[in-house]
Amino acid sequence: MSDNVPVIDEGLTGSPHARHILVLPDRDAAEEVAEALPERFGIAQEPQLVRDALAGEDDAEDAQWLVVVEDPAGRLDPTALDALADEYDGWLEAE
Repeated sequence: MSDNVPVIDEGLTGSPHARHILVLPDRDAAEEVAEALPERFGIAQEPQLVRDALAGEDDAEDAQWLVVVEDPAGRLDPTALDALADEYDGWLEAE
């Protein structure tokens, strides 16, 4: 998906701050992606893992996992992040 773009948050300072959200099918995939990010992209800040229950589903199996990557310098390539997520049957969420 080449049309994925980072979410830009200017916050209280007014300076741009990018946040990338990778959507993965399960916790194991999300953890593996989170572990691969520092090595492949040189990120210093640990990504945040978030369980995203699908609407109307109570079963723990029916959940996607999000890997939230802060990118204050805006230097991460969305296409490369999407390719990484795709290796684990996931994708980079477009704004």
